[in-house]
Amino acid sequence: MYLLAPLTSDFSHPHSGQVTAGVLRGERSRFQLFGDTMNTASRMESSGERDRIQVTQVTADLLKKAGFAKWLTPRSTKIYVKGKGEMQTYWVRKAKSPVPKGSDLKSETMSTVDETIESDGAESSGGSSGECALDPEDIRVLTKTERLVEWDVALLTSLLQQIIASRGGVVENIRSLSTEERTIGSNGTVLEEFTPIIPLKRFEAADLQQRQRPSAIEISDKVKCQIRGYVSNVASMYKDNPFHNFEHANHMTASVKKLLTRIVNTDASNALAKGRNATTGNYNGVDLVDLAGHSYGITSDPLTQFSVVFSAIIHDVDHPGVPNSQLVKENTRSAQIYKNKSVAEQNSVELAWDMLMQDEYEDLRACIYQTKEDLHRFRQLVVNTVMATDIVDKELQNLRKARWETAFSENNSALQHLSKESEESETDRENRKATIVIEHLIQASDVAHTMQHWHIYKSWNEKLFMECCRAYQQGRADVDPSEDWYKGEIRFFDFYVIPLAKKLQSCGVFGVSSDEYLNYAKANRDEWAREGEALVKEYRAKVSPSTAPRCTV
Repeated sequence: MYLLAPLTSDFSHPHSGQVTAGVLRGERSRFQLFGDTMNTASRMESSGERDRIQVTQVTADLLKKAGFAKWLTPRSTKIYVKGKGEMQTYWVRKAKSPVPKGSDLKSETMSTVDETIESDGAESSGGSSGECALDPEDIRVLTKTERLVEWDVALLTSLLQQIIASRGGVVENIRSLSTEERTIGSNGTVLEEFTPIIPLKRFEAADLQQRQRPSAIEISDKVKCQIRGYVSNVASMYKDNPFHNFEHANHMTASVKKLLTRIVNTDASNALAKGRNATTGNYNGVDLVDLAGHSYGITSDPLTQFSVVFSAIIHDVDHPGVPNSQLVKENTRSAQIYKNKSVAEQNSVELAWDMLMQDEYEDLRACIYQTKEDLHRFRQLVVNTVMATDIVDKELQNLRKARWETAFSENNSALQHLSKESEESETDRENRKATIVIEHLIQASDVAHTMQHWHIYKSWNEKLFMECCRAYQQGRADVDPSEDWYKGEIRFFDFYVIPLAKKLQSCGVFGVSSDEYLNYAKANRDEWAREGEALVKEYRAKVSPSTAPRCTV
């Protein structure tokens, strides 16, 4: 059963009957259903199949009574349900329709998605042909959202293979962490967990040398189903905004993936560099190309990479289509909960994290982390990464600026002297740089359209204009965005985008990609200066005056 509403896309094994409903109280109150009906539906899951809806005899009888008998196909054999014994169940047929001609599936994001699914999706998923493997015949009939979900599944599965390989293939039960999972992040707001320096995990050359090949790691069908279910639910929690939607999240994720794979710098202080063989170019027998680079501990740690990609996918969950300042002005419940700071970002983290902690994703979580330390590191990386997308909060801005000066200033002789005196300070220095690189990577990816081809920038710029205009039409903005859109974009390029692209260069870790991003940013700025005023008139003309008298010519 495909997306219905938040947290419902896994309801593919319906049973019908009485239930008890109630709200569980506590730090994070939630609505919950209880009773034998829910237990039966849950236990049917083990006998289900991917992309098929299975219903009980009770539900089938109700469908027949309602005139939908033609939807039902009885299973050839009965299934065994714990506590119930043998049961006759039915498949509900799902109609398929081809992707309509003229659809806009071939956007930049969707082209990347299609290539991933069709060419290497199976390999990225561990080469499995089980019940959760994507049938090539289904690719042509997937909706845009389903294609994006499949791309995310392939990418996350590939990163999970790397995580498991880094710990020797170990995936054990994590129920001993259940208390830690329930309490993590419960002592305050998400923003209060933000830390200026994330302590990343360090690997010695011997660890890297003995690391298993990710391609040798098999991700079970059960885990793949959980990944697909989770990402599908995340997709359903994105609102139908013109800009801040699930496709934007994937456009951002594609940029994150690109930048992570382009990290090339090897710092002289890390374990690999200390053992470099001048003849072969390898480090203690470890080929840096095989490791996809190594910089400040980021690319040698798959959990860090997974966390950043995961954060990109969930970073705008439930985004309301208006800025934080408007939420604060309206005194919304979320603004009150998060103390008028980074409201949308904190809400996204909390919703996505709470869902991940549900029982049905336990096997997925076991692949992500096995220890308390890794659980906390994963949480910290997600919090810091998503909070970095709030580029308006002045306090966070000032903190980032100060850390940048400390970490990358060429004239910071005091810090260089301190790092020579103390190994601990050297570790802190590396962690500070890694934290800053991650933040700038995610910030650049969040506005990646400004640093790509002109037609991509123009397309996403129009979507953002329409979103701001819709807010104005709804009375959720005081000023018509078209009045300052042209000059505002010039300022955005001059004071944020181009300086950010220059910082990507200054980090010294992204190779030619940083040059590419900066060059496109400058070119788009110049093109906007020439064409922007005319484009704003085109944008305004597309807003229907019959339904929205404001924001139009």
